[in-house]
Amino acid sequence: MPEWLIMTLVMAGTCAVVVTGAVLNSRRLGEDDDPDETPDVLDYMIMMIGVVYAIVLGLAIAGVWEGRSAAQDGVRTEAQALHEVAERASVYPGPVRDRIRDDVDAYVRHVVHTEWKVMIDKGELTDRGAKLLTTLRRDVTFATPHSDLQSQAYQPMVDQVAAVDDARTARQQSAGPTMPPLVWFGLVLGAALVIGLVFTLQIRRSPRELLLAVMFTALIVFLLFLVWDFDEPFGRSVGDSTTAFTDLFPSAQGGS
Repeated sequence: MPEWLIMTLVMAGTCAVVVTGAVLNSRRLGEDDDPDETPDVLDYMIMMIGVVYAIVLGLAIAGVWEGRSAAQDGVRTEAQALHEVAERASVYPGPVRDRIRDDVDAYVRHVVHTEWKVMIDKGELTDRGAKLLTTLRRDVTFATPHSDLQSQAYQPMVDQVAAVDDARTARQQSAGPTMPPLVWFGLVLGAALVIGLVFTLQIRRSPRELLLAVMFTALIVFLLFLVWDFDEPFGRSVGDSTTAFTDLFPSAQGGS
């Protein structure tokens, strides 16, 4: 199910619950109830709770966004390092060059078409990917240079393979959600509390007040959806964050 559809359904369902609760609450209290009877101290407490929740929600959004940005930077580093290895291999004889480039292509295809889905679903990498990287490292290491140009390219290629390994390790550590369940519990509970305060403030008298309550609820749901969406550093589908590989290796867009 597309993410925008999930967000729309959750937002519509939550707003429907709020509208239904407001209407039922208004009928229960009757027409003679006076909204001005809400104590002033309660208004200040409600505002304080709202401000505290807004700060916590903002920190949560900033945290998951920072985690996603760091993860995406690592992916770009990994893809660029592989691209450099493939390009620098051009100074070697045909058999060596082709073997190194085949190793790079095999690794990229496996990451894009197999490992990425495993990483999203299970939060871990595959043994096959580690073996393909080991093969690439071995072939680069044993590509003995026989000219000055090859000697100049050899050490940078070894360094780039090490950068791939480092970026792969960082990708493994970043796989999976970043928000602890306890934080999610607090965010959801806080959202329910803040939305519930709408009834404490007695926003139920006019269509304008009801519309304000719905818009406020929709905003809270949207912000929570952002946290949920960004909580997966590499996205929730393969195409979300593999563009760093497919842009540099167009052949990886096909089958594995």
